Amino acid sequence: MFRNQYDTDVTTWSPAGRLFQVEYAMEAVKQGAAAVGLRSASHIVLATVNKAASDLSSYQKKVFKIDDHIGVAIAGLTADGRVLSRYLRNECINHAFVYESPLPVSRLVVRLADKAQVCTQRSWKRPYGVGLLVAGLDETGAHLYYNCPSGNYFEYQAFAIGSRSQAAKTFLERKFEFFNNYSRDELIIDAIFAIKETLQGEKLTSAICTVAVVGKDEAFHLIDQKIIQELIDAMEIKEDVPADQAPVPDDDGSSGAAPMDI
Repeated sequence: MFRNQYDTDVTTWSPAGRLFQVEYAMEAVKQGAAAVGLRSASHIVLATVNKAASDLSSYQKKVFKIDDHIGVAIAGLTADGRVLSRYLRNECINHAFVYESPLPVSRLVVRLADKAQVCTQRSWKRPYGVGLLVAGLDETGAHLYYNCPSGNYFEYQAFAIGSRSQAAKTFLERKFEFFNNYSRDELIIDAIFAIKETLQGEKLTSAICTVAVVGKDEAFHLIDQKIIQELIDAMEIKEDVPADQAPVPDDDGSSGAAPMDI
């Protein structure tokens, strides 16, 4: 993208009917570190790449708890992500205080979309340069939404945003039809696999990966880094084992291996 006479503010339309400031904000999402979301009938998993600005700095937090039943993962400008996360927390707190019940996920997503859309019609504001994957569970079930800087929002079974997210999308598109029947542990493993796809050859470790989960009878929380590293090590061992030496499935279709406590 390049600077031109039609991108001085967000209310200036180009002759082709484009708002360049909004497109710049959406490009900021594409340049951010990758974030992945998957949902089943009872659980939602978020995973992100922890990308440091330099070898001398630590990474910035990309997964935020909004309420016990809602969490978000961001890609793009982290500062904008923190501002919107604080806004979402306030909305959940106010709703719980007035109605004494959790805020439905769909209603929270609409409020977030409205807030983002206002920034596309005010010349003294700029669009938020961050995309949010909103994961939540309410009375209607598990939900995963993507909120775009343009003010649009979409619900997905699985989705990926950020840098090199297309590789993760390709992986998710091959398997998303089965996610609805997945267990919690299977969702977490596939989320790590999807994050690994975005690294394109770079070694995956728990130090550069954050995974969070929310589900029935389970509040939103981050999974311990030691457990993530154990899963990554187990995945690498499985990939190195030749097909003729793989575990023989039992009669019920399982491999006979004991499930890991995640």
